[in-house]
Amino acid sequence: MTERVSALDDEFGGRIARPTAASFPVTTVGERLQADATPEVRAAMLSAAADLAYLTGYMAVDEGLNGLAQRFYLKALELAGEAEDHLTYCTTLRGMSVQAVDLGHGPTGMQLADAAAAAAPKAGPRMLAFIRGQQAHAAAQTGAKTEAHRYMREAEAAMDRAESRSTAFGSYDPAALHYHIAQVCYELCDVAGSVEALQQSDSLRFSVYQRARVRMRGLLAERQLEVGHLEEAVKTWHLALDEYPRVQSARADKRINNMRAMIRPHLKNEKVAELHERARTMKPQTV
Repeated sequence: MTERVSALDDEFGGRIARPTAASFPVTTVGERLQADATPEVRAAMLSAAADLAYLTGYMAVDEGLNGLAQRFYLKALELAGEAEDHLTYCTTLRGMSVQAVDLGHGPTGMQLADAAAAAAPKAGPRMLAFIRGQQAHAAAQTGAKTEAHRYMREAEAAMDRAESRSTAFGSYDPAALHYHIAQVCYELCDVAGSVEALQQSDSLRFSVYQRARVRMRGLLAERQLEVGHLEEAVKTWHLALDEYPRVQSARADKRINNMRAMIRPHLKNEKVAELHERARTMKPQTV
């Protein structure tokens, strides 16, 4: 169920998939966790429930429901801890760090990313890259430039080792790594470097990640405009709008709302006016 819901979330966004994920523990999971089982089966059930709780929290973040997300994240930690599932425990702490950093709480995000690293002393290279990338972003947001660059180098080295073994579809991948590079660059005032890394991330993203593509192209366009590349930004926003109507995501809505505000001073430009007219009938949710 978690895999199926996750696929819906990747393609269509949290508003589509989260209600289903939230109801499943009530209708099915809770009863099964009460059943008699061997220790091994019970641990596996707890681990599966923890993974679903983490995903539900992640989708709540995508809906802009941050308080609800935190409650699901805490439940995921509880279940993963009882199952002794270090992978889901670390993934959840890292997800909590992402939420904190995205809300501008850099020190809290750093603490959570460090906690994720401490909880995974034997992490494989892909998980290590996953954690180090987030540590780099959090460090950059707190102004710790040296640490941010060190964590980013470690993330890149770990990703190289992971990719040499096999490409794990659906987990931390080179597109996600380049997103972290972009965020570190941006936090450290290298907007041009951030644009380059976001372009690389977009080129590497798997086709099924429609929601992420809308969000990240919106972010890329914002930064292209920030460095003065208006026409490139307009082209990128058009790419985001191509898929935006099929996505139900507060985070995607935010990118489109930002676009509307950012292009307003440039409406005398013919290309911008065309973009504005195309977006006029699209109704993003207010977040």
